[in-house]
Amino acid sequence: MPREWVIDAYDGYEGLRLAACEKGEPGPTEIRMHIEAFALNWGDMDLMKDNYSFSFESFPARIGMEAAGIVEAVGQDVTGIAVGARYCTLPYFYYNRGASADTLVIDQKYVTPAPEGMSAVEAASIWMQYMTAYYPVVELAGAKKGVNILVPAGTSTAGTAALQIGRLCGATMIATTRSERNRDYLMQSGADHVYVDGSGDLADFLMEATRGAGIDASFDPVGGDFVLRYGPAMARGAKLMLYGLLTAELPKIPYVDMWQKNAWLHMYSLFNYVEDQDAQDRGTAFVYKALTDGKLTPNVDRVFPMDAYVDAWRYLSGPRANYGKVVVDTGR
Repeated sequence: MPREWVIDAYDGYEGLRLAACEKGEPGPTEIRMHIEAFALNWGDMDLMKDNYSFSFESFPARIGMEAAGIVEAVGQDVTGIAVGARYCTLPYFYYNRGASADTLVIDQKYVTPAPEGMSAVEAASIWMQYMTAYYPVVELAGAKKGVNILVPAGTSTAGTAALQIGRLCGATMIATTRSERNRDYLMQSGADHVYVDGSGDLADFLMEATRGAGIDASFDPVGGDFVLRYGPAMARGAKLMLYGLLTAELPKIPYVDMWQKNAWLHMYSLFNYVEDQDAQDRGTAFVYKALTDGKLTPNVDRVFPMDAYVDAWRYLSGPRANYGKVVVDTGR
């Protein structure tokens, strides 16, 4: 019988339990996937504590927004998707229909073909990080030569994706990290400059790195008072894109700096772009081409079996020596 990982309250990943579930029947525009692998995401972590851009509609609730698997059945109005093909889910407002299971019913709007030549584990690891980074870096910040973009927490998968995409577009990419040991990895991933927290004034570092121009955009998941630290280094018309709360504190906004620099604040959520079909098509087209051209490649840190999902979360939450996505292989 198929299995699913669910929570019964906003207790975090320690409250997850593995339960039996039924195979659902797809509606007119839906498909049913046999899930081969699914990835862990920090957004799921926040959601399990009710600190995310949406909340569960009821309990028990299934976790997970990123998976790859084989199409088992399609609804009567589904076109262009063949039974037996491998597809990936795109990150979306999934509510109680998460992907941490052996089986998933999902609307055809939120799936895309798995890139050719990739395993299910690899295919499950790419869409959240690269789609999350694409819109802020390419469409909002306008990454190109002469554009300076700050990426705090650069070793996160979305942060690394932003560095890679920014370098691909020719922008000057500046990463921050809490550890000197991450410097080489960030430089290899696309950073032109790396600020190690505690090594001096951040705003001064940014002004020096940009030769006095300041940063044109930030792609910031930190929260708390972090924005205050680099606010004075914003260029005129800078775009501050906030997409997470790693500090578990709402960001403190440098209003005076923003008024003086005519800066723009955007509380960014990928799901809103995936909901827009034109925007979704632009994002997937960019990622497919970059993958095909060898400009972007999956980076999987570790794979866990289905029954070790909680262990996978413990691993992701603890200190790691490696970088990349953590993925669960369902073994089905």
